Amino acid sequence: MGNQASGSVSPSTYFQRPSLPANTIIRFVPQQTAWLVERMGKFHRILEPGLAILAPFIDRIAYVKSLKEAAIEIPSQSAITADNVTLELDGVLYTRIFDAYKASYGVEDAEYAISQLAQTTMRSEIGRLTLDHVLRERSTLNTNITEAINEAASHWGVVCLRYEIRDIHAPDPVVKAMHRQVEAERSKRAEILDSEGQRQSAINIAEGRKQSVILASEALKSEQINMASGEAEAILVRAHATAKGIEAVAKSIQEGQESAQGAMSFGVAEKYVEAFGKLAKEGTAVVIPGNVGDMGGMIASALAVYGKIREGQSKPKGTTMLAPAKEDTVSNDAQQSNTKSKTDDVARSVLQGFDETTKKR
Repeated sequence: MGNQASGSVSPSTYFQRPSLPANTIIRFVPQQTAWLVERMGKFHRILEPGLAILAPFIDRIAYVKSLKEAAIEIPSQSAITADNVTLELDGVLYTRIFDAYKASYGVEDAEYAISQLAQTTMRSEIGRLTLDHVLRERSTLNTNITEAINEAASHWGVVCLRYEIRDIHAPDPVVKAMHRQVEAERSKRAEILDSEGQRQSAINIAEGRKQSVILASEALKSEQINMASGEAEAILVRAHATAKGIEAVAKSIQEGQESAQGAMSFGVAEKYVEAFGKLAKEGTAVVIPGNVGDMGGMIASALAVYGKIREGQSKPKGTTMLAPAKEDTVSNDAQQSNTKSKTDDVARSVLQGFDETTKKR
């Protein structure tokens, strides 16, 4: 009996085993719970949820296993990374029993075994990575630890659903160095963004100036084209108006109307006075006629000059009309003498007009 009692004592484990229910012949098994019954020290059956009847004295409830998902806290432990940085890590492991028989008879304490396996696996996985990779690839690290645990725990009737690293504690010097590195990286990015902003601003300003210069030159070009076009149209309109006016004056003079003669006299007088007024503006020395106060005499002098010029121009035309046949036979010397005589007649007519004006004064 003593040997039997000492053999039935279970070894101490990390986790405390709950108390087992007693055999009261009639028992009610809770949902999502597996009760393993031993008959005379040998596994007999697994009680299903609901009503269960046990044989007195020979049946014993040996193990009670929960089939629910359980969270196992992994205590904090030290691990060294590939770049020789010591870290303090802890985590949470989520497991579920899928085979109550293996979980009871395949391992002494499944939860304790899995927690130890999780710690050793985490150390080995962290030893392969540097500090930066551990901080950056926590999800990959969790997946690798979960796969390693499931490979070993499949014989224990337990499946590891997921593993989560909860806290990572680095030494204070390493933390301060990381803070300085982050600040330097932030400062670098800020300077780069600032320089890019200044560069883009300078480009935009230069592009704006370029566009403004182009638009200003196009506007000036259009303005010059419009002004030139307007001046050309104005010149054409003035030329047409002047031509029509000259034609009308010539027609009126040719018809010999008295009103046309008066209008011509008035126009000549107006031009004479206008030209006389410009003499004092354009030069410093002015020659003033003696009959400035005699406006009628001035007009008569101007008309006399006009009449003499007209007579000098009409004489060659009359000669040409009377003897058209003779002009065909004159030589070049005769034509030159005729041109010279015409010029002399016009000059003499102008001088005679001025002499008559002087005598009247």
